[in-house]
Amino acid sequence: MYAANRGAPSSSRSLGAPQTSLSSSVSTSASRLEVPIAPRSGKYPSRLNLYERPPLEELTLEEFEVWAIDRLRLLADIESAQARNRSFKDIKEIVEKRAQEYLPLHPDSSKTADIDKERKKDHYSHFILRLAFCRSEELRQRFLKAEKELFHIRWDSDDPSERRRFVDSLNFGWEVVSEEEKQALWSQLSTASAGVSYSESFFKVDWTKVTDLVARRNVFLKGGKAYVPSSQEYSLVADEFGARLARGLELTAKALPRLDEDTRLIPILSHLSMGFMAGITSDYTFASTADGEAITAEMIPELSVQSFPLCMRNMQDVLKASRHLKHEGRQQYGLFLKGIGLSVEEALAFWRKSFSTVTDDKFNKEYRYNIRHNYGLEGSRKNYTPKSCTAIITGPVPGPGQAHGCPFRHSSDQSLTSLLQSTLGSALSSSDLKEILAATKAGHYHVACTRVFEIQHAKLPGGKGVEKGEGLGGGDSVDHPNRYFDASRKVIREAKDSVKKEEDGAEGADVKPAVSGRKMVGVKKEEAMDVDT
Repeated sequence: MYAANRGAPSSSRSLGAPQTSLSSSVSTSASRLEVPIAPRSGKYPSRLNLYERPPLEELTLEEFEVWAIDRLRLLADIESAQARNRSFKDIKEIVEKRAQEYLPLHPDSSKTADIDKERKKDHYSHFILRLAFCRSEELRQRFLKAEKELFHIRWDSDDPSERRRFVDSLNFGWEVVSEEEKQALWSQLSTASAGVSYSESFFKVDWTKVTDLVARRNVFLKGGKAYVPSSQEYSLVADEFGARLARGLELTAKALPRLDEDTRLIPILSHLSMGFMAGITSDYTFASTADGEAITAEMIPELSVQSFPLCMRNMQDVLKASRHLKHEGRQQYGLFLKGIGLSVEEALAFWRKSFSTVTDDKFNKEYRYNIRHNYGLEGSRKNYTPKSCTAIITGPVPGPGQAHGCPFRHSSDQSLTSLLQSTLGSALSSSDLKEILAATKAGHYHVACTRVFEIQHAKLPGGKGVEKGEGLGGGDSVDHPNRYFDASRKVIREAKDSVKKEEDGAEGADVKPAVSGRKMVGVKKEEAMDVDT
């Protein structure tokens, strides 16, 4: 067992924001449209959480890592969607779908969910990721932004009665606008907050706490105070959530050196902090065929043009030009080809033909063993899996003469621009190039790769194509080279099937229905024969 008071969560004792009392102070400050439901959990009375109190119970090392990764899947989806300017509605739909599988969080009204278990996982996973993302100002800001969006999604979907109970339990020190003051200022209040009813309560806070509402001119300002209707209270809660989390991350960063001695945790935390750069790899089953046809060595060059991600397309081009790839490139590319369905026999044939300047004797001595080893046929006989984007990005940095790695992570702007232009050709517009380079500069490598996928598949047979924002399907971003390939084959196959159906339909339209007093044999009209009825 991994005890929280001996590892990461123990340090969390001092990692959160100051532990303030959560006594009710605004229970009379907002209108109640619902009768609050009694909380089902004593430890976690609300689905919403400001994460003020660090966890103190024990958990296993496996739970430590798995719970954090499950939460990171949601945050990675959020950041990816935000980087691609998706709407809040779209982001909410994506995250809620992912949360059902990895981090469900049901309201108290649910009769079947294990409320305590779900909320414990949510609580612990948040604090574990604090440890991973407190290491630099950039990571802290990215974590803060994603967590605020996750809180917004949960707030928006929360049961109104339970949300009301949560807000009433907080100690924010909001000043309630009296009935007399509201009546005196009602003309200004109703004008500033369009659509508000007189029965609604108002809070008076420093305008700096609700800059978003001020920017949208949704509140009345007077004497440095903003008059916020209860219907806009999310802005107040979100500001407090962000401020307290920011303080908590700073405290965590100060306490982090205490964990440097724990060799079990540091590799896990380092791996988690890289998750945003590559996206979190989904559980993925690798295809053994493409379009229902076994992959052969001869198919690779054409497939590389049609369906390979930029990293693999680049290695194929280098291999074709130089007739050689160094070890890291052979490993990365060879496992990818294995993942798309290239058998060991075809792999040997592919590499032998590609290394055309190498003698048979040298190929058998220096390369044959390693190829078979990747397929689990030599040495320890481990069946190696293709490398994910995370593994590629965090792996060895390519040196002179090497072609492995991620072009978005390891190439200069100039080299990446040249590679994109040579790969995508006229399909790449100047605005697309600017967008991809901006995503790359911001560290959103998976976002940049996803945009390349959309451009590569924008025009398919029959006028079909992948639209901007659609990604690999449903807005999903690239998180694995082999998933990129399989998504490509799928959209190409669907486009071809659609064209075939249209052609079959046009052909069927040539068959005439029955003519007065007679019926037509079901053949093309020029071959049709009248048959007496």
